[in-house]
Amino acid sequence: MTSILPSTTTASEQEALLPYQDPSLTTPERVADLLGRMTIEEKVGQMLQLDARDDLRDHVLRRHVGSILHTSPERILEANRLTAETRLRIPLLVGEDCIHGHSFWPGATIYPTQLGMAASWDAELIERVARATAEEVAVTGVHWTFSPVLCIARDLRWGRISETFGEDPFLIGELASAMVRGYQGEGLDDPTAILATAKHFAGYSETQGGRDASEADISRRKLRSWFLPPFERVAREGCRTFMLGYQSTDGVPITINDWLLSEVLRGEWGYTGTLITDWDNVGRMVWEQKIQPDHAHAAAAAVTAGNDMVMTTPLFFEGALEAVEKGMLARDAFDTAVARILTLKFDLGLFEDPRLPSPRLDEVVGSAAHAELNLEVARRSIVLLENDGTLPLAASTASPLRVALVGPLADDAQTQLGDWAGGSGQAGWLDGQPREMITTVLDGLNAIDGWTVQYARGADILTLEDDPRGTTFPDGQPRPPVVVPSPPSAELIAEAVAAAEASDVVVAVVGDRIELVGEGRSTATLELIGGQNALLDALIATGKPVVVVLLASKPLVLPASTAKAAAVLWAANPGMLGGQAIAEIIAGRVEPSGRLPISFARHVGQQPTYYNQIRGQHGDRYADLTQAPAWAFGQGLSYTTVEYADLTLATDTLGLGDEIVAEVTVSNTGGRPVRETVQVYVRDKVTSVSWADIELKTYHQVDLEPGETARVSLRLPVADCTIVDSAGDRHVEPGEFELLVGASSREGDLLAAGFVVG
Repeated sequence: MTSILPSTTTASEQEALLPYQDPSLTTPERVADLLGRMTIEEKVGQMLQLDARDDLRDHVLRRHVGSILHTSPERILEANRLTAETRLRIPLLVGEDCIHGHSFWPGATIYPTQLGMAASWDAELIERVARATAEEVAVTGVHWTFSPVLCIARDLRWGRISETFGEDPFLIGELASAMVRGYQGEGLDDPTAILATAKHFAGYSETQGGRDASEADISRRKLRSWFLPPFERVAREGCRTFMLGYQSTDGVPITINDWLLSEVLRGEWGYTGTLITDWDNVGRMVWEQKIQPDHAHAAAAAVTAGNDMVMTTPLFFEGALEAVEKGMLARDAFDTAVARILTLKFDLGLFEDPRLPSPRLDEVVGSAAHAELNLEVARRSIVLLENDGTLPLAASTASPLRVALVGPLADDAQTQLGDWAGGSGQAGWLDGQPREMITTVLDGLNAIDGWTVQYARGADILTLEDDPRGTTFPDGQPRPPVVVPSPPSAELIAEAVAAAEASDVVVAVVGDRIELVGEGRSTATLELIGGQNALLDALIATGKPVVVVLLASKPLVLPASTAKAAAVLWAANPGMLGGQAIAEIIAGRVEPSGRLPISFARHVGQQPTYYNQIRGQHGDRYADLTQAPAWAFGQGLSYTTVEYADLTLATDTLGLGDEIVAEVTVSNTGGRPVRETVQVYVRDKVTSVSWADIELKTYHQVDLEPGETARVSLRLPVADCTIVDSAGDRHVEPGEFELLVGASSREGDLLAAGFVVG
């Protein structure tokens, strides 16, 4: 592996090293020495992260750029060569959107999306995924992933729901912390460690009408109550970088929100990590949000607010220098930010080894061990929502089981991967991942012995048209095309119905496509679009048992006819081996164990549908529809039955410093093994301010054989039973509480035991 400086030096060479080049010195000593040698232009440049697909020579030699993103091995090597021509030879940080695997690397392992992984409710498994991802990312010469996402799913119309861990702050904090640990490993000096990024700080997902990056109408108390705790959790976990959201709150873009960045993050939490803007946040204050007249004012505001790295606003360089000339910024205004950036580079060891693409790249990226992990997490990500006993499908010994596989997503390899996955449009150099690495549902069912599979597409979903306002945004980024739903096709439906009538069972794979998912791709509806509803209606009308597989980035609304379906499974973009995992669950080779990290609406008009809503509204239904979700947070079926009984507390009178100690009996009363997720919620019965009726506080997974019973111990600090009061302070209010334990957030699934906090 090549490096900017020799990895070993002679005694005479060691004497010639400048202090910042001496690895025997501490990071603060090296940072102080290098900072003192830098010109103002070099300091401003270090604060820039620019797109490697543009003019690298200009980035490195004129703008003195500190970081690049969207690279290839060739670009990384060229950038490294150019860096060697610079005066101080400061190595580059290389970043990339490695969201659920090395998203834009051909042949990398692509796992289920964050939302899919969240259905496992398994922090240890997700830590292993992040560790494997870091190994693949590191050998390609990338040092920094813009993951995990800690946004809380609220309005399901928002296009970025699939990037979240769902709707619950506690579960998000658990899983995001695990992902941070996996990415950063035992420390940044480990060559397989990469920088984690907690994003999007904060409240970005609290959209208006589901529209991406709209004004987040959210109070400081609401932020402290639900949106900030996951970020505080990962800050204390040691997440080295935070990314700031696009949106404004109270009219102030997060990029320059002094209360969030200085008072809370840097002040209350004592966070010393590095802040990076999202794509062109600084420029957007000029051309989109229109709260700054030019880039000089925007740069001055961003620097003053405490931003460290500015992503893809090239004119920040000229703007910051102009701001100094005009007296809007002092000459040393950049020192704190640059010191943080240099600290990352020294801690990663980039001055001694810039971590260029490794000769071991091909043996690490897409390895067999990572494929095995990918299959494990895909199996754990699938949620069985309904089952009338049809599943699992047993192979007949007398004659093959005839399966009609129907649906536009049954053999759509790239859509199965979801957003941030090569074919999703963010990386112009990659059309998709290698088809031979992907197992679709058709591939998976064809591999089941004793089945004959007849496939019919049955429906189309959409076509695309150019946006009438033009194909690019003002900053030159591509504008998503306009989705045009495909009409139902009588010919395709007839073919699918014929296949169904000739079968023993129908597997219908429906959902959404990448054109309906992601940044700037929010949807006005949650219904299946195109000919999919008509297809499901026709299939169910045949009277054959229909297993609906919803292969979708987020919860969608299924047509009324699916009430008569034999079973419903949700697979949230289950990754490369998702088709195999789905087939194995349908065939009963694997037990379904996924549990919903997010609630399903019955109708788009129910938004929002999250379980931990504030008490106090009039009634519990609309005049024309229940407010109850179709499926609630925490739900998920198994191929057996599980019963909960005898919830007891060691004591029901506790102090603020005590621990709630409880036990519950969990029994597998059916004939198949199960992995049960025992969920623990708390209800504070009377609060000084309006609060959620119940909140998830912990959970425990237990494996039970058929007929097995376990007495499950549960422990929870009383200090976790907090609310945020009207002054914005988080604390436990003494009084009456209930501990609720069971299989989901639904009241009917929970046992209750009361306790008093004195």
